[in-house]
Amino acid sequence: MSQKWRMATREVHAGEARIKPENALTTPVFQSSTFTFADTADLARFTEARRHGASGARVEYGRYGNPTVAAAERKLAELEDGESALLFSSGMAAISLVLLSFLSQGAHVVMTDDCYRRTRQFLGDFIGRYGVDSTVVPVGDYGALESAITPNTRLVVTESPTNPYMRIVDLPRLVSIAQRRHVRTVIDSTFATPVNQRPLRMGIDLVVHSATKYLGGHNDLLAGAVIGSTDLLAQVRETQSIIGAVCDPHTAYLLIRGLKTLSLRMAHQNRVGLAVASFLEQHPAVQRVYYPGLVTHPDYTIACEQMDGFGGVVSFELNADLKATCQFVDTLRIPYIGPSLGGAESLIVPVALASYSDYSPEDRAAIGISDTLVRLAVGLEDADDLIDDIRQALDCMLT
Repeated sequence: MSQKWRMATREVHAGEARIKPENALTTPVFQSSTFTFADTADLARFTEARRHGASGARVEYGRYGNPTVAAAERKLAELEDGESALLFSSGMAAISLVLLSFLSQGAHVVMTDDCYRRTRQFLGDFIGRYGVDSTVVPVGDYGALESAITPNTRLVVTESPTNPYMRIVDLPRLVSIAQRRHVRTVIDSTFATPVNQRPLRMGIDLVVHSATKYLGGHNDLLAGAVIGSTDLLAQVRETQSIIGAVCDPHTAYLLIRGLKTLSLRMAHQNRVGLAVASFLEQHPAVQRVYYPGLVTHPDYTIACEQMDGFGGVVSFELNADLKATCQFVDTLRIPYIGPSLGGAESLIVPVALASYSDYSPEDRAAIGISDTLVRLAVGLEDADDLIDDIRQALDCMLT
């Protein structure tokens, strides 16, 4: 039935049992590390069913699953139109375990640039120690992407919208290249959410989210998710069972709560994000704005074709230096200075300090990170109040 429902109805009801324990309205927190058996015959039936892959949702130990976590996973799978979903302790745990599940010594992976820097570090510095090779290609250069694929390539990893420049990957085109070369595709869709973009519908194999961000929506949990086919997720589940980077039941409960309002929150953040980006583009203190909902963005046409909204993250460069950029951030009264996004409170960071402070100015410039780049993640505040605050801070730069 839930597959026939529209997004907002799925967010409220999908994945959760109609009749819950003790007739509770909300899915309860099963705060238990261990699940027991009535007798040895019950245990024997469980182990036999598991041997044949038919144990269902029942588990015996928290590292292998939890009823609250399973409800959140079912909800996420339905929101992304996937067969299955897995929750993890963080977004980085999710993407790392996906890569560990499908890459081994001698394998090769292609990644687009402008991806989250920790993902790039994991592929370039960490997993490279174990004989996995990687190639980074410019986002939007599909010729370079196809040329980078070798007989040993197992995955193409991308992100859309990207961080921090909000580039949009042409997903059907990427899928066409990967399928032609028999390579699986993985996308980090954190900035889009299932409300704005559903990559599985376009042929992507696995979708990754930092559920810490929009999915949770309140800056009060840390979790990651992977959604895709049951067969592919089975491989990732086995890796997770070994390594143990699981989501705890209380976090899953908070995630279920957050998902129930996802469409409402995204509608506001889409609207405010576009309003703020449009304002910034007209202010003389701003050199350039990066937001896919603006016609000046290089991927505007692609974004309009494959997205239902453009999100609440706006990146922009100021007509200033690093010192003046920091003064602008310090003058703001509404956004907090912080590295996350997608919650009720607006967050802002000077990117050079927040993520690349250990880089020299020359090294930052080499990877396209200017000293005046600012990333603003709008929250749930009123659009006019937020714009007025940004205006007064920008005007201070001109006096």
